[in-house]
Amino acid sequence: MSVRALLIYMCLAAAPAFGQGFAGLGTEADGFSVPQPGTAFNFPADHGPHPGYRIEWWYLTANLQAADGADYGVQWTLFRSALAPVERSGWSSPQLWMGHAGLTTQTHQFVAERSARGGIGQAGVTAAPFAAWIDNWQMAGRALPEADALSALDLRAAGRAFSYELALDAKGPLVPQGVQGYSVKSEKGQASYYYSQPFYHVTGTLTLPAGAIAVTGQAWLDHEWSSQPLAEDQTGWDWFSLHFDSGEKMMGFRLRDGGAGFTSATWIKADGRPQPQAPGALRVTPLETAAVAGRSVPIRWRVQLPEKGVDVTIRTLNPEAWMDTRFPYWEGPIRFEGTHAGRGYLEMTGYE
Repeated sequence: MSVRALLIYMCLAAAPAFGQGFAGLGTEADGFSVPQPGTAFNFPADHGPHPGYRIEWWYLTANLQAADGADYGVQWTLFRSALAPVERSGWSSPQLWMGHAGLTTQTHQFVAERSARGGIGQAGVTAAPFAAWIDNWQMAGRALPEADALSALDLRAAGRAFSYELALDAKGPLVPQGVQGYSVKSEKGQASYYYSQPFYHVTGTLTLPAGAIAVTGQAWLDHEWSSQPLAEDQTGWDWFSLHFDSGEKMMGFRLRDGGAGFTSATWIKADGRPQPQAPGALRVTPLETAAVAGRSVPIRWRVQLPEKGVDVTIRTLNPEAWMDTRFPYWEGPIRFEGTHAGRGYLEMTGYE
């Protein structure tokens, strides 16, 4: 989704004061590689880690339904952060890893968190065959040899009082975000490399205190990496992934800076062809807030993309979908209606 590396970066032992962009993400790259426009993705290699860049994440969200019509949301995220722009083996590795798992119902939010040091096999990512893991949480590829490595995945995670095991099968292509995968985050030009697989069909089982629930639905995977993705004055973001009932999709985000903010969006046609929108074309307006974990957090939004005739009102499935991790944020499933209808996911960071 978008730029969403706050959590792993904040665990850096050498992190500076957080006045330089949200969670320090506006600091200088300090010897790390920096994304450049016009760089083509190289798959399957780019499904794997990029240790020359400071921050990276593999971020999956799923909108799921049970046979009785009840809605659920699932999140599975693996973050990588580097203390230095080099790679070493064993305990000398500068790579830090963090995993987040969430399961949202209409009345409860289940959350678990894992952390690991790189170089010892406890966490990592391989490109082909694709595998991402931290402890026994896994996102394991099962693609056919001739298919993209992310085209079929098995996903599992477990925490206190919940677990899930899901099978994901892509029904469309990978989608570069921004201009051919170069996603600009500010007027000053900070950027990341960013692509998505937003076309997963999902089947599987959620296990909650009341028992196992068979579910089906849609999932969206983001892979993004950078070294300095925010400007110094950006204080947080609001990220939306929308699955329209028509088969089209949209990714959009607003980076907050105390003023109008910086917005970006990609319109994704039903056949997977991306149409990046000009900065500022996306308009997002909070309509209602609620007290969540002692913070005032928007729980209803108006989202507009006039170029595509989009004017929708978004509501959260569970306003209390708070990720109560070491560095907390809001993440949960949404529904929307208006000129278009459908489901999606919302992430909000930096609300104090």
